[in-house]
Amino acid sequence: MPTGTLGQSSPSAVTNTTLYTVPSAKTATFNVSICNTNGSPVTVRLGVCATSTPAAGEYLEYDAIIPPNGVLERGGIVASANKLVVGYASTTNVNFNVYGYEE
Repeated sequence: MPTGTLGQSSPSAVTNTTLYTVPSAKTATFNVSICNTNGSPVTVRLGVCATSTPAAGEYLEYDAIIPPNGVLERGGIVASANKLVVGYASTTNVNFNVYGYEE
């Protein structure tokens, strides 16, 4: 059972980026930390979805604002096999970290 860091990314601006994919026949329980390393606010999106482009009902966060040098944390997320965790940021220098465990 893998534990710890499941995915990390500092994606390109305004691009949906797959941060982590739950393996087949597994369930994952995880947290997501989104860190804004910019000196100005950014907007971010976070989805747990079936494809790399989230549908409206698959977002956990949509255009949430993270202040300069701030962090947004989402915890206790559970996702079934083959689900994708997808992140999006309005600019660069935003770091996404997915950490937890698979069973």
